[in-house]
Amino acid sequence: MTTVLDPTGERRPAERAPLPRPASLRGRTVGLLDIGKARGDVVLDRLAELLAADGATVRRYRKPTFARVAPLDLRQRITEQCEVVVEALAD
Repeated sequence: MTTVLDPTGERRPAERAPLPRPASLRGRTVGLLDIGKARGDVVLDRLAELLAADGATVRRYRKPTFARVAPLDLRQRITEQCEVVVEALAD
């Protein structure tokens, strides 16, 4: 079992097993979440190119600010529309 630390202010981290990774992203819908840090979009632009070239469908999302958790409606939209998500952080 892997312990995942969740930075949401829990006094005791919840124990969560990671979901299994798909063997391939070809044919999958991949969400790219820009958290709003400087140059995160540059990283995601290049990643989007690579994923699309490999046969993935790419959907882009952006948090209103990096200082807060993504709004519930954004998290729900990502959950409904994507099979895999990559979150970008850069500076």
